[in-house]
Amino acid sequence: MAVHDWTRVTSGVFHDFHTRWIVHLTEQLNNGLLPGNYYAMAEQWSGGFVADILTLHHPTNQVPSIPPGVGGVAVADAPPQVRRKRTLSPGVRHLRRTMTVRHTSDHRVVALIEIVSPANKDRARHVSEFAEKAEAFLEHGVHLLLVDLIPPGPHDPLGMHGVIGERFGDEPQPLPDGEPLTLASYAAGDGIEVYLEYLAVGDLLKEMPLFFHPDRYVRVPLEATYMAAYKAIPRVWQNVLEGGETSP
Repeated sequence: MAVHDWTRVTSGVFHDFHTRWIVHLTEQLNNGLLPGNYYAMAEQWSGGFVADILTLHHPTNQVPSIPPGVGGVAVADAPPQVRRKRTLSPGVRHLRRTMTVRHTSDHRVVALIEIVSPANKDRARHVSEFAEKAEAFLEHGVHLLLVDLIPPGPHDPLGMHGVIGERFGDEPQPLPDGEPLTLASYAAGDGIEVYLEYLAVGDLLKEMPLFFHPDRYVRVPLEATYMAAYKAIPRVWQNVLEGGETSP
């Protein structure tokens, strides 16, 4: 199933789809995709930031070492299959804040999945708040998978990834012609490696890496989970998204 033009429907329709997609992603992560010592939870409030999905690990104050055979895919063995990779310049990163990020059970947050919604982009303040919180997590070594299927607007002309990159002093990069949608996976270690895919409406979603350690990741089945969530959208709105009707 191809990515739809979500500007054709109301933000409430996207929110309904967004909620269902989170459920299917969490099911996949917890049913064998993540290694045994990791688990995912949906829509958690963490340090002032609402993350769609948190990936958590047993309590520790240090990044865990990853022994062979623990699970996931090693970057050295199989680099993520994306068309673009960037490194956010460590020399211009801000000093780390004193904020600590923990789940309410004190299980340490290691990664986030964030699906950008229209409400994240509807005003400059919301874009800034989103980017600031993403920056804070990355600076504290929390990995991020960003799914931005909402076209750039006046407050994020290069997409939400472009706004996050600017906060790290990254040189602005124009979006590829005809591909305004962005998938970005951030591996937060000594530096921040970003694995990028750009999409157009009508493209299929690629599997994207979700890092749980700077050198290890799992492949997130975005397309299959997107399809499962889309099937539950009321037919009247599916018809609008598929171009058969105008929005009521």
